[in-house]
Amino acid sequence: MCMIIHVVQRGDSVFSISRRYGVPVQRIIDDNQLENPGLIMIGQALVIRTENIRHTVTPGQSLYRISRLYGVSVESILDANPNIDNPAQIRPGQIIIIPVGQQKLGTIEVNGYAFTNINTTTLNNTLPYLTYLSIFSHEVRPDGSLAPINDTPLISAARGQSVGPLLVITNIAEGESFDSDLARTILTDMTVQDNLVQNVINELSTGYYGLDIDFEYIYPENRQDYNNFLRRMTETLHPLGYTVSTALAPKISGDQPGLLYEAHDYEFHGQYADHIILMTYEWGYTYSAPMAVAPIDQVRRVLDYAVTVIPPEKILMGMPNYGYDWTLPYVEGTAARSLSNVAAANLAMNTGSEIKFDPVAMAPFFNYTDSQGRRHEVWFDDARSIQARLRLVDEYGLGGVSYWTINSFNAANWIVLSSMYDVEKVTFNQ
Repeated sequence: MCMIIHVVQRGDSVFSISRRYGVPVQRIIDDNQLENPGLIMIGQALVIRTENIRHTVTPGQSLYRISRLYGVSVESILDANPNIDNPAQIRPGQIIIIPVGQQKLGTIEVNGYAFTNINTTTLNNTLPYLTYLSIFSHEVRPDGSLAPINDTPLISAARGQSVGPLLVITNIAEGESFDSDLARTILTDMTVQDNLVQNVINELSTGYYGLDIDFEYIYPENRQDYNNFLRRMTETLHPLGYTVSTALAPKISGDQPGLLYEAHDYEFHGQYADHIILMTYEWGYTYSAPMAVAPIDQVRRVLDYAVTVIPPEKILMGMPNYGYDWTLPYVEGTAARSLSNVAAANLAMNTGSEIKFDPVAMAPFFNYTDSQGRRHEVWFDDARSIQARLRLVDEYGLGGVSYWTINSFNAANWIVLSSMYDVEKVTFNQ
């Protein structure tokens, strides 16, 4: 079964779209998680799964116009319709088969970060599309111990669907956020580090496939200490049969300034780690002005640099699974509201907001007025923006993608991904 992205036009309804593509109404509703199917909005991108399209010719239509309508060539339409003797003489009412088959671009690895409170149904529905499940997170304590989490159900579910569960360790201070001082302690105090290494080994033995290190906001002077720690972890864990990945900030140069960037050594991590997860998102973030979370032009800048110093096949490009809702006018320091991509699309429908698409960021957005008369601007991802960024995996020869996070289920995302790529699965040693 193949996938088409239909952008809603004026006058469209779920029923008319189902008639046009010859697919059940309920499939469209389910695949797009439509909260109120009677309120689809102009500009909304809908995924349509179909074997082929039966198009009924209307007065004035030519094969060329029909080919433009569906984004296929005249030649492919003629190949699918050998009964058309004279392409210049199609007639109104004639049924023409529109070929929509698409060849997949290859097999990729897909990682998904999940919090332990993920809904069981969401987890089970997502695991078929994953290679790795990064369980977030075991926070490292100042003595090198790991704060416990309820990870056993996630480990079991992942292994049951041939998905490798990854142990995520972070320098998040318990109950707080990423802590630079904690990172320094871990990276420079050998007694603490010795304890951490042994605790990681012990935790991995509970059913994990590998380790993911997500250390952020490391002091620049600890850059080499972080490199040394990564080398120690890989040299310790590889002989034990575990993989090691790291999550790195989205850099566009090796000497990019800023606490988030300076200690993340792309070249060194690319040499030692099995996978590099690039956090290519958060250009639009909680305290930013309204903009796309992962504008494709900015993602490209990161990849342009990354592939020069990291083997491309090791890179998993970050994919955000959320958007933001800003109150206007934007005031610096005020916070936007995070929402899932599905919730964003349903918000547009419930507020009667036309969805627009930015051709530079390759991302959808819309405006609405709330019950208190305040204007809002919402940026999120839809099938078009997801498809555009997923094409970068093939273009740059990357190993795959990594989602932050999979705690909300976006059916359209997985339909788009599986229409473009096959997903690699892991095997476990008994």
